[in-house]
Amino acid sequence: MVDASDLRGGMIIRIEGQIYKILEVASKAGAAKMGGVVKTKLINLKTGRVWEPHFRPQERLEDLELERRMMQYLYTEGDTCTFMRPDTFEQVEIPYATLGIGKEFLQPGLEMPVEFFEGEPISVTVPPVTEVRVATTAPRSHSQQDSAWKEATLENGLSIRVPLFIAPGDIVRVDVRTGRYIERARAEHKQGA
Repeated sequence: MVDASDLRGGMIIRIEGQIYKILEVASKAGAAKMGGVVKTKLINLKTGRVWEPHFRPQERLEDLELERRMMQYLYTEGDTCTFMRPDTFEQVEIPYATLGIGKEFLQPGLEMPVEFFEGEPISVTVPPVTEVRVATTAPRSHSQQDSAWKEATLENGLSIRVPLFIAPGDIVRVDVRTGRYIERARAEHKQGA
């Protein structure tokens, strides 16, 4: 059991028999006799539905212990993603919806932790940042404006906004949770200066 005030993103909890992964947590202090509140954003790991309940800070919730195994993403078929353990070749299917926007960044062969509860795969820990090649965008422009942005389509089909100096073929770092541009990735051949 855990107090609501101790909840953190990434934790798994059970509420009324349903298993949820915590996506976001924000605590708000209360004034005078009003108690504080813990605002959460949860995703149901079975259905993929997002729920935003509020809890009292001292409210007790059931947190779950998970087993993590490194697995390799193979493919997506229908509404499930298939992962494989590289050492045993055991394959498991995970609902596509539980990956959130992270599903847009899956690439065959990518290894990531898969979380299991009571022997069943329930969640995938998608890396917070990934590198993706820009497929199409307007030509590179060296403007004096730092705040100018343009649309770009990534190789995975996702459309994001990037700075004007980004060109087609560039590799950019993207925040997987928000789908936002972070920076242009450093090329391996430009080492040391």
